[in-house]
Amino acid sequence: MIDRIFSALLTFCLLAGGTVAIGSALIDDAAEAQSTPVVMLPTVTVIGTRDAAPSPLAQNEASLEPTARQLQ
Repeated sequence: MIDRIFSALLTFCLLAGGTVAIGSALIDDAAEAQSTPVVMLPTVTVIGTRDAAPSPLAQNEASLEPTARQLQ
């Protein structure tokens, strides 16, 4: 009997503690967000070219093992 009461009490305390922790974190973040400056970084443009020949890793299964599909 005592284990059921202890289990219920422990569950309630964990839920209450989690609620308080999440609530205090949300309140702290809201106060901190108002005083934090926002930094805007410049846009990055990536320029590159592809090789004409495909890499050996980009081959499909049929070109690697032509008999594998027949066995399946």
